[in-house]
Amino acid sequence: MSIWETLKKKRSFSFSVFVFTLCAGVLLAAAFTTGVKAAREQAVAPDATPLVVPAVKQLPTEFTKLAKMLDPSVVYISTDYTPKQVQSSNRNRQGPADEDDDGSDMFRRFFGQSPFGGPAPRQFRQQGAGSGFIVDKNGYIITNQHVVDNADSIKVKLTGEQHEYKAKLIGSDVETDVAVIKIDVGRPLPTVKIANSDGVQVGDWAIAIGAPFGLETSVTAGIVSATGRDIGAQQFQRFIQTDAAINPGNSGGPLVNINGEVIGMNTMIATRSGGYQGIGFALPINTAAKVYNSIIKTGRMSRGSIGIQFSNNIKPEVLKALGVDHGVVVGVVRPDGPAARSGLRQNDILLALNGSPVKDGDDLVNRISNMAIGSEVKITLDRDGQRLDKVVTIEDREKVFKDDPRFARNRPEMTDQPDSTTQTAKFGIGIRPLTSEQRESLNFTEPGGVMVTMVEENSFAEEIGLQEKDIIVSINRKPVASFDDVKKIQSTLKPGDAVAFQVMRPTGQGRRGKYEWGSVYLGGTIPND
Repeated sequence: MSIWETLKKKRSFSFSVFVFTLCAGVLLAAAFTTGVKAAREQAVAPDATPLVVPAVKQLPTEFTKLAKMLDPSVVYISTDYTPKQVQSSNRNRQGPADEDDDGSDMFRRFFGQSPFGGPAPRQFRQQGAGSGFIVDKNGYIITNQHVVDNADSIKVKLTGEQHEYKAKLIGSDVETDVAVIKIDVGRPLPTVKIANSDGVQVGDWAIAIGAPFGLETSVTAGIVSATGRDIGAQQFQRFIQTDAAINPGNSGGPLVNINGEVIGMNTMIATRSGGYQGIGFALPINTAAKVYNSIIKTGRMSRGSIGIQFSNNIKPEVLKALGVDHGVVVGVVRPDGPAARSGLRQNDILLALNGSPVKDGDDLVNRISNMAIGSEVKITLDRDGQRLDKVVTIEDREKVFKDDPRFARNRPEMTDQPDSTTQTAKFGIGIRPLTSEQRESLNFTEPGGVMVTMVEENSFAEEIGLQEKDIIVSINRKPVASFDDVKKIQSTLKPGDAVAFQVMRPTGQGRRGKYEWGSVYLGGTIPND
């Protein structure tokens, strides 16, 4: 072996020893550092034992059972609507209107447009939300009227599904705040079970289910803290009070008992901040069921009336001074109403119905409203100290008080709801018959006519130029004066047919401040859906 080879081997051996020593040093340093770190960590709590998360174990309670049972029957409701336009005058008025004012500002506020034509600026759509519960496997849902009020579209989402189903408004009742909507999903749906809310007692468990603040399928629990609560909302609303949290968005959802049966519909809260403060109110399910049954039968809630008005705050001392210990003092007798036709007068004191004493105004209204339309009731009354009996025929409350604005929402409007087996025309409008008071205030003297209350965006009606507050007097030269007239004509048309609307629009105001009207024809070919 040459000297050169010997030196080469020694150099290679020395390099290997260097590399080995270096690696050993690194490993020893890492081990030392880890040991020190571990020693330091252990030194923080040397006597502590690490926690171990156990395997999943369900702890079922009555509340969890109820939540699982009811969730599939509780729905989330969302709505789109266009706010009503509010306009103000360009003038900064501090006092009465100027004598030379032509009244056009008032005209714009009422009609939402210039008196000489031109549509109002489009308002941005807004959204609303609430809850509801399925009561019929075919997709019928009970919710609050205020959840779907004035909605341009209603959508329903079922628990566990992302798809939204378009809902149809079947009918609503403003006096109880109840609405019925329907969805078609192509399969039977799970329904809630209802209880008899007359059996609800203070102290019973109460569970509220809904979508507060849009948080779907939320469950809160509490107790019934009062029943029959009158908070002055409406004549026919007597609430179940509960401390189960009912927040905005819970409206329309069910309040259930410990057996999972619906005892009420969550309706409102008592609050100063807009949030839950410990008191919520639910409409008893017995009341909601009665309204529901009437709506699915006739499209609205029918109640009896005799056509009187009265004060419900008369003190016992006043009745005693009048020579009676109970009863209702008549304040107003509606002209041409059933009471007026039977001879009842102002200041009569109604003492009994069919021989049964009348406790107070609430008792009178509840009993009369539950009587069948067309039936007769014997009223015992006191008139100037003399006892008299009068027989009065019960009439429809809405018709007796037809001029009352409370009932305007209950009157049917035109909606595109064709028979499911027939493809019919879709106009995309809502309509309402004109009352005699509207005709007089608008100086509208043409016979018949229906007022357009809503024009759907991107619809046939919008395309041909129909506007809210237009008055339709004929369709294809056939006069219209009611919802049924328009519906009948609509049922004869189909996509591809030509249609012409004769519409009356204001052209301005005359010297005496009365509206003047002009006729215009709008039309086109009904598009395919």
